[in-house]
Amino acid sequence: MKKLVIFAAAVLMAASAFAAAKTKAQTAKKAPAKPKIEFVVIESEEYASGKQDPQLAAGLSNFLGGEPSVTTMTYAQAQQDPKLANMDMSFLPLYLIKKTPEVRAKFEQHISAGYVQENDDYLIFPHMTRTGVYQDKIANPGVLEIFVMSQCPYGAMAEELVINAQKAGKLPADKTIKLRYVVSYNPKTNSFQSLHGTAEWEENVRQLLIAKYYPEKLWKYLEIRNKDYRSSRWDKAMEEAGINVKKITKKFDTEGMELLKAEAAYGDEYGANASPTFLWEGKEILDFGSVSQKPGLEFLNPSLRSRNGGAAAPAGSC
Repeated sequence: MKKLVIFAAAVLMAASAFAAAKTKAQTAKKAPAKPKIEFVVIESEEYASGKQDPQLAAGLSNFLGGEPSVTTMTYAQAQQDPKLANMDMSFLPLYLIKKTPEVRAKFEQHISAGYVQENDDYLIFPHMTRTGVYQDKIANPGVLEIFVMSQCPYGAMAEELVINAQKAGKLPADKTIKLRYVVSYNPKTNSFQSLHGTAEWEENVRQLLIAKYYPEKLWKYLEIRNKDYRSSRWDKAMEEAGINVKKITKKFDTEGMELLKAEAAYGDEYGANASPTFLWEGKEILDFGSVSQKPGLEFLNPSLRSRNGGAAAPAGSC
């Protein structure tokens, strides 16, 4: 029986291979032209992160069984186009696909779920890229905000890169680095949610309080704490960093909780849901690869971690 099964499987595989070869040969002779999928990509004029990603248009076109035909427009040009009137262009790049019955049918479920929007002429794909520009935000020059989850290994790695740069004297004097926290808040139940559980958002609260009352000791605390960030002995890390544990604990349920609510609202404002996410000057959302290309922020390249005695690590996120 076993031999019969193996034989049958081999026959099926051979038949499949033959059919595939035949289909390939036929396709090579009579391959019909793929339909053009017409894109409009609205780009930032200022920031590289607000430009189109050609692979995204290619991927969407492949999903639709066609070839991409991309027209790019600047934000200023798009504002003058009556077909784009009343469209939300607050985050760039913004991807549009010319609407046809066939294209719309492919995205029916996505439209119903609210992931894809539409007007008379286009299907609209907001926030399709991990990096981009908040066009309408006011610039905050020289400020880098790093959104982290306090028990995320990639967030801890970003913090470690900052700490290493501090020690090496490589932090630029004209730039400010501020930690932010990725957390969800439900006002109906007055409750928080974090990817790694309750212990994570509780640690977020402690770090927010340390940043407010002991800002000069925050990075020292993180250096100690991140050696075992899931340990329940956060109090030992505070003591070693010279922080008054009782003061932080006393403010946890009152001021600390309010600080975390504000963090949740701020993160929602920028759609920061991955750790780490980098917000440059209040406008650009970046990842490891793009933030380390900014002049003065090269120390955030994860490959530098191994040069400082740490194990090499991929530039991922939680």
